[in-house]
Amino acid sequence: QVQFVESGGGLVQPGGSLRLSCTASGGTVRLYSMAWWRQAPQKQRELIARIYIDGSTNYVPSVKGRFTIARDSAANMVYLQMNSLEPEDTAVYYCNYYAQQITWGQGTQVTVST
Repeated sequence: QVQFVESGGGLVQPGGSLRLSCTASGGTVRLYSMAWWRQAPQKQRELIARIYIDGSTNYVPSVKGRFTIARDSAANMVYLQMNSLEPEDTAVYYCNYYAQQITWGQGTQVTVST
């Protein structure tokens, strides 16, 4: 059974950067379009970035220009580089298959605060 494991979150000051990592234990990220979601307190989970099989990417306006999604097929990893972080980016971040999600992992907490 495939399980996603996210890591790399933490506490960072506004304007700072973090790189999140995601691996698919028992599965592969190479053959699928992958995506990152986030869920802020009291809000629904939202899709923020996706990377297609051909390597093309797409972002929601709130993160475009600040976040970069990438895939390392050899390492079976998906990354989310987050720059110029804002307090509004505080959330639990998850990765999953883009087209059809499977069981969600634990996610990784990102807190942007002074």
